[in-house]
Amino acid sequence: MKQTFTLSLITALMWLAAMAPAQSIFPGDGSDTPGFVPPPQQPKMPPPPPRSASSAETFIPFPGPPVVPQSRSEAKKPPRPPVMFTKLKTDHLLDWAATPNDLNNLMKKMKSMVSVDYVMEIKTLGEVDPNPESNPILFRSGHYRFEFSQGEREKLRKYMMDGGMLVLNTGLGSQPFYDSAVKELALIFPEVHLQRLSSDHPIFHSYYDMDRVRYRPGVYKSGFKGNEPWFDGITINCRTMAVISRWCMAVGWEENENDDYQAYESEDAHKIGANLFAYSTAQRAWAKQSAGAMKFVDSDDRSTDRMSMVQVIYDGEWKTRHVGLSVLLQSFNAKTDVPVKFGLKEMRLSDPAIFDAPLLYITGHENFRLRRDEATTLREYLLNGGFLFAEACCGRKGFDLAFKNQMQQILPEYPFVKVGSTAGLLNLPNPIKQVTVTPALAAHLGTATPAPLLEAIEIDGHVAVIYSPFGLAGGWEMSQNPYAHGLDDSSAIQLGQNILMYAVTQ
Repeated sequence: MKQTFTLSLITALMWLAAMAPAQSIFPGDGSDTPGFVPPPQQPKMPPPPPRSASSAETFIPFPGPPVVPQSRSEAKKPPRPPVMFTKLKTDHLLDWAATPNDLNNLMKKMKSMVSVDYVMEIKTLGEVDPNPESNPILFRSGHYRFEFSQGEREKLRKYMMDGGMLVLNTGLGSQPFYDSAVKELALIFPEVHLQRLSSDHPIFHSYYDMDRVRYRPGVYKSGFKGNEPWFDGITINCRTMAVISRWCMAVGWEENENDDYQAYESEDAHKIGANLFAYSTAQRAWAKQSAGAMKFVDSDDRSTDRMSMVQVIYDGEWKTRHVGLSVLLQSFNAKTDVPVKFGLKEMRLSDPAIFDAPLLYITGHENFRLRRDEATTLREYLLNGGFLFAEACCGRKGFDLAFKNQMQQILPEYPFVKVGSTAGLLNLPNPIKQVTVTPALAAHLGTATPAPLLEAIEIDGHVAVIYSPFGLAGGWEMSQNPYAHGLDDSSAIQLGQNILMYAVTQ
């Protein structure tokens, strides 16, 4: 009786909250700011978890019936499927539970779509086990401003670095929630640039090809134009561990059909949900396998007669791998006996010291743009004999297109040319006629052993730029991402050694 009364009271309070004009849930919640979108009307309690005995129900006043051993012929209760998504709840039910059946419906749909059987849980962040194996994906949806405590940020950071994934869903495209999500990820990962994921990101291809999606008319009424999915992501060591969906997935999972919602069409929302599951599962397994990557450091800081590399810093995800270059330099030293300075430098192209660097290295996954003064400096550096080694990490098209477009603007009179199989840089210290590529790239090319895939820019007979449109750094670390379009470990090391040798001997 008491439980029924409590549920009725909660339902009544929620109904009253839903009818309030501004639907404010706490002071400063953003409900009075431009871009706020209130939760859908008719909020409901989320479905209850499997029933378990409460503490009041554990007292048995009389002896119970005798225990009868279960015979082999009796049907046994099947084990509970493992948890895949954990929905984060807060003190504000109207916010986090605005779409109460979203994950439940997604789990049911995935059972028929991709033949997997998982369940979801509802917990506060404090109740969440920090081990990603217990709750692989944390899901937070909402409409209002929010913030984590510093302790929660530290817990989330460790959880994600250990292999977990955080998905933040902007309820009906509500701007205050989206802005809060952007701010929180910047606080959790201050060293990483939050960036919109390009349509070739593996998340959009891990099960279904979703580089183009169908939005509801409400998305376009907001002023957005386009049909590419909009996820912002935090990516470290080629693994995207946190994403913000700018447009709502949850109402699509609920199959709540309303054309005015700023949301994905239901079918596409389900497919993106399945992709999140596939991507997270593959990346979590890979993260455990690649956790022990090596890093080499100098025994001293002296740089006389030693070769050094400078990694270019730019506005965007400029650092995709943290140890690959040092592994390459160590292997180069062992192969050639050329002294190598392992303490790599990192600087912007606007730094005057860039002209003291014999070799620059630039990489990335996504679209980026150099500042005007940086582009001017790079042109001057290359025209004066400098050498730039560039790589599209994981073979990502976002970086590939951005890099080529900018080099065309920086050096319009010097186009990219294919590096032929007889080129000198393919002979020393390793004669390379063909390379071995990752399974993902082999499927794309139709062969696992193509000829070396390099492009170059020559200036007056001097090679100024060497560019690999496919990933090398993952191979240098001996841990290519399962979705990478790149070279395998041995080929990546050998090709990298040859490029360094070519740069040294020019």
